[in-house]
Amino acid sequence: MHKLISELTRLYLFDEQQQYVDGEGGAQPLSPGVLARHLSGEHTVAVPLVSEGGLTRALVLEFGGKGGGEAHWSALCTIANAVQHELDLPAPAVSISGTAFQLWLSLATPVPAAQARQFVQLLRATFLPASTDILAAAPPADVEQVALPPCLQPSGKWAAFIHPSMGAAFVDEPGLDMPPPPAAQLGFLEGLRSINPAQFAQALAKLQGHAGLADAAPAPVPMAAPPAASSATAPGLLLQDATLEDIVRWLHARNIEPTFRHRLP
Repeated sequence: MHKLISELTRLYLFDEQQQYVDGEGGAQPLSPGVLARHLSGEHTVAVPLVSEGGLTRALVLEFGGKGGGEAHWSALCTIANAVQHELDLPAPAVSISGTAFQLWLSLATPVPAAQARQFVQLLRATFLPASTDILAAAPPADVEQVALPPCLQPSGKWAAFIHPSMGAAFVDEPGLDMPPPPAAQLGFLEGLRSINPAQFAQALAKLQGHAGLADAAPAPVPMAAPPAASSATAPGLLLQDATLEDIVRWLHARNIEPTFRHRLP
């Protein structure tokens, strides 16, 4: 569990923002013990992704709500492929929340929340046609406060990170009946890289150009944070459908033993 907490912190949290929201809406310290209880299903907490100073380093896009699961998954694939192949950014993580699909982009250095919102809005507007933009009604809270996967949701379903090639299997029910093995969750995260400041600035400028905002002031490049120790860089995540053998081979290569998604009757 300690390694999983370290990976979640490496990718999505920073010191000024490590808090959670208690039952009365107050902010409490997000200690390793709180995170361990959250990840084990003992006590699920909501984590604000924006600090009191208005900074964030985790961009979370949710694909759910109106429309069918296949449409949500297709939209996620469109955005995730654009992030990698059109914007030349590192592969994002993919999760199921119990009710929806989520795409996780990690920034190496926090940026102002307003800039992060503009990036997400331009990402949607550029790569999802208005007629199929199922994210249009998503409230800002979906991006700014989230229960970090893996965790037990009020519905009794588990949220979890998944390999992107497995997404089509969850179009009818984007959640797990059983807690995912921590080793598998760790395996999905430890090869991911954060978007560095220069990459983010370049991608935002490209999106602004697509939107006709090329004359706008260029996005400031945040000061780079010291590089964090991480495992070897993983290749881009595959978003096309994969065979069961492909998935098992990928998991075994990372010393992850596959488990069943549902409880047996």
